[in-house]
Amino acid sequence: MSTTAQELDARGLNCPLPILRAKKVLNGLQNGQVLRIRATDPGSVKDFDAFCKATGNELVSSEQNSDEYVFQIRKN
Repeated sequence: MSTTAQELDARGLNCPLPILRAKKVLNGLQNGQVLRIRATDPGSVKDFDAFCKATGNELVSSEQNSDEYVFQIRKN
């Protein structure tokens, strides 16, 4: 599994804030580094999938633990 370079706590935030904050953090990472995001917005599942497709970053994993969603995105 990839080593996480940074974590983002986006719990309690609704669209588009999790995506906007993730984009800002990803801009500061090197190519190949992984950002781990924790969110509670159910819409974030499709939002992060679409975000990665649009930006060319890799959605390494997407999982749901109870009412929390955890994403790992590798910057490309």
